[in-house]
Amino acid sequence: MIGGNALRRPSISPAWVVLGCLIVLGVVVAMIRYVSGLGAISNLNDNYGWGLWISFDLLCGVALASGAFTTASVVYLFGGERYRPLLRPAILTGFLGYVLVILALLVDLGRPERIWYLIIFWNHHSVMFEVGWCVMLYTFVLALEFSPLVFERFGLEAPRRLIHALIIPLAIAGATLSTLHQSSLGSLYTILPDQLNKIWYTPLLPLMFWLTAIAVGPAMVILESTISSRVFRRGLELDLLGGLARVIPFILAAYIAVKIGDLAGSGELSLLTEWNLESGLWWLEILGFVFLPLVLFSLPAVRRSSAGLLFSALLVISGVILSRFAVGLIAIGRPEFAASYVPHPLEFAVTIGIISAGVAAFGLAARYLPLFTEQAAGSAAE
Repeated sequence: MIGGNALRRPSISPAWVVLGCLIVLGVVVAMIRYVSGLGAISNLNDNYGWGLWISFDLLCGVALASGAFTTASVVYLFGGERYRPLLRPAILTGFLGYVLVILALLVDLGRPERIWYLIIFWNHHSVMFEVGWCVMLYTFVLALEFSPLVFERFGLEAPRRLIHALIIPLAIAGATLSTLHQSSLGSLYTILPDQLNKIWYTPLLPLMFWLTAIAVGPAMVILESTISSRVFRRGLELDLLGGLARVIPFILAAYIAVKIGDLAGSGELSLLTEWNLESGLWWLEILGFVFLPLVLFSLPAVRRSSAGLLFSALLVISGVILSRFAVGLIAIGRPEFAASYVPHPLEFAVTIGIISAGVAAFGLAARYLPLFTEQAAGSAAE
């Protein structure tokens, strides 16, 4: 008779089952899209050719992955060696974020099989050409910065040392490429002065997109560190997160100055007194998701509190998501078309499936790779 212990199998937590189901659902819906076209799973139309997938999966996804280049810049370019323990998870989060953005584009593009055309057919006058190249190159840079974790896992010392020798050029390349495409995502909408609501349209959108990406980078590091510390039952680097958060108020202050200064310079401050959806979203962003976290992150007591840091970080993240949706979806439209847009439930299924895949990949990396380490040296991705 076989003992009971011999029949036991490793248990699978309910969370993994849920993630697996959501991933499978997303894959099934994506397959329907490839067989039957975008119209089978989306409500996109002539008035809204870019919907949920561009507004969230691309615009928000790229911004929320900025913790990688901001943390790498702090550690490698600005002498922030003490923040090295935060870098590996930040690099992983950024790498997964960009991979998932690319997967989302493969669902959204009308001809996804031609995504590689930009490598051969160069259109120097297209902002999307520049964004595509920068995203592609920066994803490669992130893969290189992440690779030492894999090399360490399998004891491959020679390639790990090679990446370590190249880490400064990689960090410079990452910061440069991120600055270019984070700002250029805003440039995509500067060609729409007659379609984008005047409160949200400005030639300074590239600068605003870049500033919010820098602000949300440390906020995402705080969120990731807080969640992973609880899920994987490890210590929270509270002093490091508090130190990293000190830069956020300065970035948010610059963002407010640019926003208000732009409206004042264009003589459109009076638009803020007209109560409508666009002005309401502007005030909500500035007061609730920019000014409030600016004040909170300025308080030493908040920076010394895990709950305070998490709450303030969530405010910044929510503000970036709101601003991206406002520019990319809510405040944009073409009056000559009467059609409106409400995302199809299957559009949400694709987005949720992509997010679930990212969460699952992070969990697997945390389980099987040396992701969390406090070593100050010895790896290019530490």
